[in-house]
Amino acid sequence: MYSVTPAVAALWRTLLSAVSAKAGVPLTWVEHGAPAPLEELWRRTDQGAVFMCGLPFSRAEPPPPLIAAPVPSPAEFNGEAQYWSDLVVRENSTFRSVEETFGKRIALTVPESQSGCVAALSYFMAAGSTSPLFGEVIAPTITPLGALSAVIQGAADIAPIDSYALRLLQKYRPELTSQVRTVGQTARTPIPPLVASTPAASTLAASAGNLDALRSAFLEAHQNVGQAGLEANRGASMKSVMEGLLLERFTRPDPSSYAVLRERFETATRYWRSRPFAAIIHPAFRSG
Repeated sequence: MYSVTPAVAALWRTLLSAVSAKAGVPLTWVEHGAPAPLEELWRRTDQGAVFMCGLPFSRAEPPPPLIAAPVPSPAEFNGEAQYWSDLVVRENSTFRSVEETFGKRIALTVPESQSGCVAALSYFMAAGSTSPLFGEVIAPTITPLGALSAVIQGAADIAPIDSYALRLLQKYRPELTSQVRTVGQTARTPIPPLVASTPAASTLAASAGNLDALRSAFLEAHQNVGQAGLEANRGASMKSVMEGLLLERFTRPDPSSYAVLRERFETATRYWRSRPFAAIIHPAFRSG
């Protein structure tokens, strides 16, 4: 979910290898990039530490075990495991506010995404009316990078972008992010957590002891757990890896804190079923 560039993916792999070694729980890195559906990943029975969007987590029955949640290091995150969506437009556009994009085209990732879809639907409820708010909801862009690219390339005029993903892209793809600017921000909500497979359905040895060991290793990562698992990146330290990922630390989140995402999803869904969000809506978003 947050492997926004190959360099970032390599850092995540290094971090997970170190955490695995520290915990004494073998983890295997599995490539699952776009356009592969994230739902397929979350249905796997061998998950050890996988990022899961908070909205599907809040709706899962039963919810998968929480391992940890990242706390981004940029000051605007206030040292909390929370995030939001930045509403971005092209840097060279005439738009100076979100309201100026009404009647234009909006890019959303997928209907089940909190940051790429539902956060925006909740945000725009304050502006809803009997007339379509936007001219068009374009085809699903799948990822934050896809939504960003849609705006840059002119396929859309505005898009909500996961704030943590955007900061990573600003660090590693400044030639792209310099082409957009933020004109609004949605409400802050709990950031996507790392989860494991539900023990009852798991083919991983997801014992309580293994899960606790993984949790402890993530929670201690910011303390620079040493070189264990970092042999593939000689000279790397956990501190440099965390800095490269714009992470302050990991925390153990409260499962109940994600309930607000389900509540907002249900509220926004009811609201926009009775009002026109856009004159033209790609079929992928019509059932939401």
